[in-house]
Amino acid sequence: HSGERPYRCPACPKAFKNSSSLRRHRHTHTGERPHTCGTCGKGFAQAANLRQHLRVHTGERPYACGTCGKSF
Repeated sequence: HSGERPYRCPACPKAFKNSSSLRRHRHTHTGERPHTCGTCGKGFAQAANLRQHLRVHTGERPYACGTCGKSF
C-alpha cells in the first residue's frame, strides 16, 4: 500500500510494484511474443491478449450488454 515501485525498467523510466509486471513490460522493448496462437500462429507479448484473440477462432462472445442483451 506504500505505492513503492522498486522494479525499474532499464530501457525506459517506468517502474513496477513487482518483478512479474516488469518482466511482462520488457516484452514491449524486446519485441518478444512468447504466447502463440495454436490455430493461426499469431504471437502475443501477454497471455491475456492471446486469450482474447482466441475468440476470433471460437466465436465466443462472453460479455452481454445489460441494456440490450447484445453480446460481444
